[in-house]
Amino acid sequence: MALISILGGGESGVGAALLAKSKGFAVFLSDAGSLKENHQQTLRENQIEFETGEHSLDRILNSDEIIISPGIPEKTDIVKAIKAKGISLISEIEFASRYTKAKIIAITGSNGKTTTTLLTYHFLKSAGLKVGLAGNIGQSFAKQVMEDQHEIYVLEISSFQLDRCFQFQPDVAVLLNITPDHLDRYEYKFENYIASKFRIFQNAGAKTSCVLWADDEVIKAHSAKIPSNARLKTVSFHQKADAFISAEKIQFDGAELVLADAPLNGPHNAINMSVAILAAHEAGLTFPQILQSLPLFENAPHRLESCGLWKGVEFINDSKATNVDAVFYALNSYKQPLILLMGGVDKGNEYEVLDALVKEKVKGLICLGMDNSKLESHFSAIVPKLFATNQLEAAIQKSMEWASEGDVVLLSPACASFDLFKNYEDRGDQFKNTVKRLIHG
Repeated sequence: MALISILGGGESGVGAALLAKSKGFAVFLSDAGSLKENHQQTLRENQIEFETGEHSLDRILNSDEIIISPGIPEKTDIVKAIKAKGISLISEIEFASRYTKAKIIAITGSNGKTTTTLLTYHFLKSAGLKVGLAGNIGQSFAKQVMEDQHEIYVLEISSFQLDRCFQFQPDVAVLLNITPDHLDRYEYKFENYIASKFRIFQNAGAKTSCVLWADDEVIKAHSAKIPSNARLKTVSFHQKADAFISAEKIQFDGAELVLADAPLNGPHNAINMSVAILAAHEAGLTFPQILQSLPLFENAPHRLESCGLWKGVEFINDSKATNVDAVFYALNSYKQPLILLMGGVDKGNEYEVLDALVKEKVKGLICLGMDNSKLESHFSAIVPKLFATNQLEAAIQKSMEWASEGDVVLLSPACASFDLFKNYEDRGDQFKNTVKRLIHG
């Protein structure tokens, strides 16, 4: 009996273990950290061997194939040992896709993946289709494939998952944008990260719909990587496209969306909506079907999420904006004067791209982090007011002191959250809770 080992016992790892067991493989799951009790219970109930707190290298290297969690970097010793022995090393996405005949929409990009994935899923679900949501969101793709209850899947795919995809061939492949991110995983070479993102198209054929934002400079420069026989569907502000975005509306073939009526604001969300609409259309829905369900969509939290109104001042939680480009999109979404909260763990950010927007829109910058020196140094000569703190409540109190009726207080950090918070969700939740407490006393 062939042995499949799973490295990492999170949602995707446990799901992959269950699918592998159901297909008749001997399965061993190894996690160098700790496993959640519910995951341990699931593995025991299904007679799947597992270990925690270590990787038993000799046993793992006897595997016929290994499925790796996207959280484990390629540069770790265990990955180097697996590569040296030439054992097949794949992602849960690659493995699960072998065992389903369902249609797959796969969505990647540096920013906007989750919004676009949720919106595409919303369109398909609203049309009455049996649709699964997986990848970086929802339940394990592998577990859903094992249960075999869906006719179509919408997958949010990270570069880390794509790195270990080889035969994966989605029916609709979506690339939103590419900006520098996660470069510590790519030898600090942007080209390596770009190549990873373009793997979404590596097996595209004549029946594959490739949906992308045609104005993205990086995508344009590398468009030759897309197989020439694939069906190309484009979104653009500047040229003829399958979805053409103007200041007032998005135009499709025989249909249009008035942006003032859309549930999502900002130019970046115009792109996200356009891409999701094209992806759902390529999956078989009509434009009228899609546009009818759009007003009912509610986005995931921590993405330009309104979380309080006080004396005419609106508080916005955009904690998911963990890189500079996400903040650029956020600033472009508002015409009102802004009090901007930024800071956290700097990811090698280059803030110059924000300078013009900050000068135009930001009346006060609040730096929130353990080390605010880089932000202070860069923006002190640009903003009228600057305040630095490592206390969230002090940051919000200062924003209330500075804000006037009609202003927006925007948490859009451009940085990781791990200096003061568990993750970006924790940062956003604490921001919302503190705003609520301060507003209502």
